[in-house]
Amino acid sequence: MAEPAAARLAGLHLVTDSTLCGERGLLAVVEAAVRGGVRVVQLREKTLATRPFVERARALKALLQPLGVPLIVNDRLDVALACGADGVHVGQEDLSPKDMRRWMPQGLIGLSIERLDQLDAAERLPVDYYGASPVFATATKADAAPALGLEGLRALRARTTRPLVAIGGIGAHNAGAVMAAGADAVAVVSALCAAPDPEDAARRLRAAMETTRA
Repeated sequence: MAEPAAARLAGLHLVTDSTLCGERGLLAVVEAAVRGGVRVVQLREKTLATRPFVERARALKALLQPLGVPLIVNDRLDVALACGADGVHVGQEDLSPKDMRRWMPQGLIGLSIERLDQLDAAERLPVDYYGASPVFATATKADAAPALGLEGLRALRARTTRPLVAIGGIGAHNAGAVMAAGADAVAVVSALCAAPDPEDAARRLRAAMETTRA
């Protein structure tokens, strides 16, 4: 029997940024972060051409599958299908989750929610989780919407039973407050990709999430 989506999505997520990973390389940073407790990896490549994107996705899938860590591809259904990814995450203006679901009937489909008024329409779509984005101001996404804040996250929580993956400006100093506000998971970019020691940073993030949740 397949594990429920909520169980597969719970915990700490890493959203990749190849530039922030620097000379260490993406795979090395991801591997270290997973050792530290990352439970889900989302591959985000906004500028990479399709063929190298697929090659990178396949390499990540080969690394993560034996570890039982789901790989989610940001935006690109074609890349997700080519590498055998576990799911796809899309934004409000990307390919509809309905179209995603036709091609990935068993996949994890995520949708970004930036405002409370987007939720009613989203609840009618075949998605497994929402990316609450951004919770706090962030520099890693140039076109990020205004921050939801903890109050905005609480409001989302009150209106949906679907898992909420909170992202945007989150680190060990505020991850506990985010979980207490109703998030089921926390996703980070720079807090791990730019960390001198991604394994240790992941451990500290997980500890903050687990010990301060109300």
